[in-house]
Amino acid sequence: MTGNGRSTAPAGTAAANRPRQRQAETVLITGASSGIGRELARLYASDGAGLVLIARSEDKLRQLADELCANYGAGAQVVPADLSRPASPREIVEALAQRHIDVDVLVNNAGFGARGSVAEIGVERQLEMIEVNVAALTQLTALLLPGMLERRRGAILNVASTAAFQPGPNWAVYCATKAYVLSFTEALAEEVRGSGVRVSCLAPGPTDTGFAA
Repeated sequence: MTGNGRSTAPAGTAAANRPRQRQAETVLITGASSGIGRELARLYASDGAGLVLIARSEDKLRQLADELCANYGAGAQVVPADLSRPASPREIVEALAQRHIDVDVLVNNAGFGARGSVAEIGVERQLEMIEVNVAALTQLTALLLPGMLERRRGAILNVASTAAFQPGPNWAVYCATKAYVLSFTEALAEEVRGSGVRVSCLAPGPTDTGFAA
């Protein structure tokens, strides 16, 4: 990443000149407006993919879409959505159907953590964490996977964390949600083995994003 979070012209030019490995693929990324999601969007765009960008902030998504078009010639659809709302995953899939978009790669990146004890954080905040980190990820996977299986191609990348590998006092719910993501992904990968659909989990450690804030 550059210091101001924007790709430089030489990098964009280099990306445009290399083989387009994902030409004609459509990649949906949740939590695309910042951090890891934004960087993944840049990587997929540089490989020639078309993007569907999901996050709460429509302004940030449109800025990113403009950047991806300018630097990589990538087309990007913007679908603002708040994944803490239980209805959002179905609304996203309905919007895709209305635009006649088939998703080839699903990147379940959206997530957040709240620090503090279970007794202190507040019930609503913890339920929102479960909704975004677990329920929305599960719904989007279950809604989009059948189409991939029917086409016998596709991929799902679920973003967990190194927090998935151990309980974390004062991060109890966050660590538990990421443990779910890891377990869910490993089981799903076995279920679709041999189907043409690839399923994998990214478990980053501390990363320079807005997460800590």
